[in-house]
Parts: sequence; structure tokens; C-alpha cells
Amino acid sequence: MAKYQLLLPKMGESVAEATVIKWNKSPGDHVDADEAVMEIATDKVDSDVPSPVSGKLVQQFYQVDDVVQVGAVIAIIETEEKEVAAEPEIAPAPPVHEAPLAPSVTVTEQAPVTPIVEVQEAVAPEQESNTPIDIPGIAQLEQLSTSAQEQTFKSEGRFYSPLVRNIASQEGISVHELDRIPGTGSEGRLTKDDLLSYIQHKQSPAAQTVIQPDVFATAKNTERPAELIQGISANGSVEPKRETLPVNEPAPVATPQKAAEPETEKAGIAQSLPATSVSGGDEIIEMDRMRRLIADHMVMSKQTSPHVTSFVEADVTSLVLWREKVKNSFEKREGEKITFTPIFIEAVVKAIKDFPMINITVSGTQIIKKANINISMATALPSGNLIVPVIKKADQLNLLGITKAVNDLANRARIGKLLPDDVRDGTFTITNVGSFGNVMGTPIINQPQVAILAVGAIKKKPAVIETPEGDVIAIRHMMFLSLSYDHRVVDGALGGSFVRRVADYLEKWDLNREI
Repeated sequence: MAKYQLLLPKMGESVAEATVIKWNKSPGDHVDADEAVMEIATDKVDSDVPSPVSGKLVQQFYQVDDVVQVGAVIAIIETEEKEVAAEPEIAPAPPVHEAPLAPSVTVTEQAPVTPIVEVQEAVAPEQESNTPIDIPGIAQLEQLSTSAQEQTFKSEGRFYSPLVRNIASQEGISVHELDRIPGTGSEGRLTKDDLLSYIQHKQSPAAQTVIQPDVFATAKNTERPAELIQGISANGSVEPKRETLPVNEPAPVATPQKAAEPETEKAGIAQSLPATSVSGGDEIIEMDRMRRLIADHMVMSKQTSPHVTSFVEADVTSLVLWREKVKNSFEKREGEKITFTPIFIEAVVKAIKDFPMINITVSGTQIIKKANINISMATALPSGNLIVPVIKKADQLNLLGITKAVNDLANRARIGKLLPDDVRDGTFTITNVGSFGNVMGTPIINQPQVAILAVGAIKKKPAVIETPEGDVIAIRHMMFLSLSYDHRVVDGALGGSFVRRVADYLEKWDLNREI
């Protein structure tokens, strides 16, 4: 039986690490070639990690919520092939006029691939215990074994991810203190959010008056936090049951100020307890990972850019009639539908060529004018979250090419098959609020871009039409375009002119156009 090292694959030029969100296979399970072994998440997208070989999963090196570096060994798969001892590459024989190196020196300097036998020897002691194994990579194994920081956070009964240990080390939190922090992860594991919440609570004045950290610094005092909480539940006070404390240990300090403000203290203690519904009818829903990323990104955008929004109403009657005429033949010929989105994208690309200072980013006091026009399109997911895949070099595509790119990215986004490179390097964003029946919106800029266009629903309305015979009122297909832009670098004249130009391209659509 040969043993195969499954590595975390490279997921894009800018992606250096990922978070484990789910193991699809457990130790002992059979794995087919190209079958997904685990699910990972980057700061952009979620994706699967397939196995290149068939065999039995015998070992996992990471747990859910662990952060893994690209190229690290994440699992060992036992295959049916005969095991061959891995040997380091030997450098070619040197020319005759050069002195050859000793074999031992050659092996050392060539940085050979680590044989699987070494991996087994290194992790064997850990396999004998029930403590989960945390190995960021075989290349880092020797460094981890001698690291004082790793030795500091070896808990006998609880596992802590590298990220949690790093934060705890920076904040000066000991392993005994970590063991007392409630966890919300799988099987009660302590997550990054749990630790950050604890640190914030610990640093607040209310928390500092409620619990003195040195009171619970030893293993002998493990029962006293429970006694304090019991006292609060029964008496509405944080004063401990002093008669239960050993004589030779210090008792928690109860000051007159604490007795005068029991509500503040109870609120501080409650932060470390599971959230409950006060009325019994409300439901508390924790944000998932993607929603937290979206929330942080939206807040950052509003804090970074002064937003201004300009509106234009466009008569898109010719465009609507043209699509109705070609959509059936297009679907029969290409095997996919043509929607309004690629038409909007084409109009935006043309307008960007006319106003290239919309296609920029800001770095400090520098304006970076982008060479490529990469259009990001906001896509709603079945989960209710949002993702923004990117059509690269949209200015080099015709309408057919844009249509196929839009359909491909939208379909892969909905089934969770986007790659990290599919959501990076956008230079301008379009969001179709009209798909939800909204007539207009005020979108938030997708940083580091400086503008985003919202297209509203197309509605039939009475409108005034200018004709050679005079003005007439007719039923027309009308829609609103909303452009939000960064007022640091995009003034009203540029923003207003740009969105007006987009409307002009849509209004002047050729009814006889071929696709």
C-alpha cells in the first residue's frame, strides 16, 4: 500500500491560505479519483478540494475552522499501488573540471521532497492520543516541534487552531484561560470569533469589574466561576458563596460599586453565556462566514468612499422589442438564453471607453487608471448571500461572447463552482435590482472600484415622444439607471455624463441588429 500526501492546491495568484469549512470524508472512508475530500473557503469563494487518486483516507491533519496555507499537507490517502520508498533527487554529475560534492552534501542542498516515511514517523506519537493533529505543512514540521509558542498552547483536553493560538499569544492569554472560554465551533471548539468576543468583553470596564482574571488563574478554582453565575441567577448579585472557598485562596472582590450596579455586571457576565431569546418568540441567527465578509466589505466601502448617486430614466423600447424578436432563435442556436444583463454590460463597456476615468482605483493620493475593462456582476445566491464574479477584458468580447460569459459565471456561482480568480480584478460593477422588481436603487461601491451601476426594472409607462408632427403620448418601456460613485475622484459632471451615455447607448439600440 502506498500513501499519498494530499496538498492544499493553489487557488489563485492572490490566495495564500484557506479555511476548512467541512470534511466530506472521514478517516477510513474510500475516496475516488476527482472526488471532493473537503470544502474550503477563501476570502472570496468556497470551493472543493478533490483527490487526484483513489484510495482510503487514513489521516486528516486539519479540523473545521483551521486556517491552512497553500501547499500544506492536509490528508494522507492510502492507495492500492505498491509503496516505494521516496528518494531525494540527486543532482546531475558535475563537469569533470569541478570537484564533485559528497552525497550527504548533495542531498542537503537539493532540498529533496520529504519521503512519506518521515511523515509517518513524525506524526506517529500524536496518533496514539486522541488530541487532534495540527500540521500546517511537512516543510514546517521541524519548526513547529521546536517552537516555544506551540508548546505553550498544548491543552490536554481541547484543540486550538493555529489562528486562535496566535491571537491568544499576542494578547497574553494563557492556555488555562483559553480552556475557560466557551466555544461555539464544532463539538464546542473555540473559534476566532469566540476569542475576539472574549477579548473585547475582557477589556471593557463592565467585564473588568465583574471578574478578576487572577481569581481563576489556578486549576483549584475551576468551580468558582460556576458558583458566581449561580449566585447571579438566584440573587441578582455577583457576590460569591464565600463559605465554599478554600481558606488559603483569595476570594473575589465585591465592592460597593458592584452592589449598586447589579444590572451592568449581569450584562457583562451574560456575554460569555449562550444567547437566548428574551421574549421567547424572537430567533437569534448567527451570521454565516460569507455574510460576515459581505457586512465587513460594505461597512469598509462606506467608510472609505463618500458616496454620491446619480439617476437617469431611459426609454428602452427598441431594446425590448429586439430581444423579443431574437431570443427564441438565439436559444435554439446557442442552447442558452439571452437576458438583458449582457446588453447592459455592452453599453457600460462602450461608455467606459468614452469616459475612461470611471475605470480607475485609488491608492492613497494616486489614481490608477486600469488598462483592462473587467466588469463585475453582482449575483444573488440561493443561500440569500451575494457574490460578484468578473467578466475579464469585456471590451474584447462581442455581445455573443459577453452573453456566454454572463451565463457561465451566473450558473457556476449558483452551484458554488466559482474559482478564486473568477471574483478578482474587477474594475466596474453592475447590479440588476430590476430582477427583484425594484425600479431603482442606491448601490454601495465595490471597493477598490470607484463606481457601480444599478439597473432597475423595465416598466411600461406613458411617455412623451417627439415626432416631426409634434409631441405625442405613447406607451413605452422605461427603466431607471442609478450610478453610485466615489466623490473623492469622480465629480458630478463625470458621474452624471457617464450614466447618461449608458442610457444613450440603450435607447439607440438597432432593431435590425444581428447576433
